[in-house]
Amino acid sequence: MGLDDIRRRIAAAETRAGRASGSVTLIAVSKVQPEDRVTAVLDAGQRVFGENYVQEAQGKWPGWRARWPGVDLHLIGPLQSNKAKAAVELFDAIHTLDRMTLARKLAQQIDQQGRSPQLFIQVNTGDEPQKAGILADELPVFLSSCRDLGLSPQGLMCIPPEDEDPLPHFRLLRRLAQEHGLPNLSMGMSADFETAIAEGATHVRVGSAIFGARSYA
Repeated sequence: MGLDDIRRRIAAAETRAGRASGSVTLIAVSKVQPEDRVTAVLDAGQRVFGENYVQEAQGKWPGWRARWPGVDLHLIGPLQSNKAKAAVELFDAIHTLDRMTLARKLAQQIDQQGRSPQLFIQVNTGDEPQKAGILADELPVFLSSCRDLGLSPQGLMCIPPEDEDPLPHFRLLRRLAQEHGLPNLSMGMSADFETAIAEGATHVRVGSAIFGARSYA
C-alpha cells in the first residue's frame, strides 16, 4: 500500500478498461491524517487532495499550499450552507452539492467572489435515508434548477451502501451522467476504485490505502 502502489493500480485499471493513461484523477483523502503523512505524500508529488470538513481544511491547507504550490483541493464531505462562503474561497472542487438551499448559497458566493469551483452533484444511489444526496429520479429537476441559478455542475458523485456490491451503483451513476451530458464521475474509494475505473470514474477518492488507517482520537 502507499501512493506509488495506488498510482500503479490506477494506471493498470485504466489500461484494462481501454482508457487513456492519466484519464483518472487520484484524490488523496487527507482528512484527520497526521501532518507528517500528508507532507510525505506532498513531497512525493501528489497535488490533488480531498477533505471532508471546511474548518479542518482551513486550519491546514493555506500553510501547506504556500510550501507546495499547485495543490488542487476537493471538498468531499457534507457542506453546511453557512460554510458556503469559506468553501468557495478554499476549494477547487465541491463534490457534495445535494440540495437547493446549498445551490443558492454557492451561486451567491461564486457570483460575489468571482471564483468558480468545479461542482459535482451527490446522488444517493442506494436511497439510504441517513445519507446525503439527491435521489436518482430527482436529478433532472435538480440539475435544471442549478443551471437556472447560473451554476454549471460538471459531474456526479456517489457513495454506495457499505454492505452492497458497488457495481450497480457505479453503473447507475454513469448512466445518469451520460443522460445529462455530465463528463465527470466521482466514484470509487480505497476498496473499490478499480471497479469504479472500469465503469468510467474520472475521479477516485483514496485515503487509507495511501496514508494508512485514520485515528480519530
